Amino acid sequence: MSNQVAQTRIRILKAALKRLEAADGDTVRVSDVAKEAGVTRQTLYLYFRTRTELLIAVTHYVDELNASDARLAASRTAPTGLARLEAYIDAWTAYIPEIYPVARALMAMNEDDATAAWQQRMLDMWEGCEAAIKRLKADGQLSPDYGAKDASDLLWTLLSVRNWEHLRIDREWSQRKYVKHMQAIARRLLVAGV
Repeated sequence: MSNQVAQTRIRILKAALKRLEAADGDTVRVSDVAKEAGVTRQTLYLYFRTRTELLIAVTHYVDELNASDARLAASRTAPTGLARLEAYIDAWTAYIPEIYPVARALMAMNEDDATAAWQQRMLDMWEGCEAAIKRLKADGQLSPDYGAKDASDLLWTLLSVRNWEHLRIDREWSQRKYVKHMQAIARRLLVAGV
């Protein structure tokens, strides 16, 4: 990818991110993103064939900006299943406040494109939960009450952005209290012998 092409792509992603963070549930139109980025709609569509593709790319761009892969390193290299579960919870729960403006916008838009982008992001998050659960199971630490799929589903639901929103914003829990309780619940629910 040429430097100019890469710069234009980043400019479009930055513009889309800015529009999403300011959207407050309103539609983020491709024409507005193009105008914000200083490109034509046709140029934008050369980089992102559909609005859905653009919104998905923005979620990955946010991951890139916030070094999400580096945050997951402790989870991916944890010596035990329990350590991986706790490291994953630490990484994800610390990340939610940083992605929340975009998450809130995508969840509030109630449009097919936004829904598809958010579902893709949540599928990625579910896969992280599944990896932690599979490691628990491989170590013989997964609660006998659940298979790996159900345990992954439960962890994914427990760590959802909506649950974070309810406890942190609606109920005004501190981030520290939220993390402490999510880890405790996950251990009691998913780890054998706890």
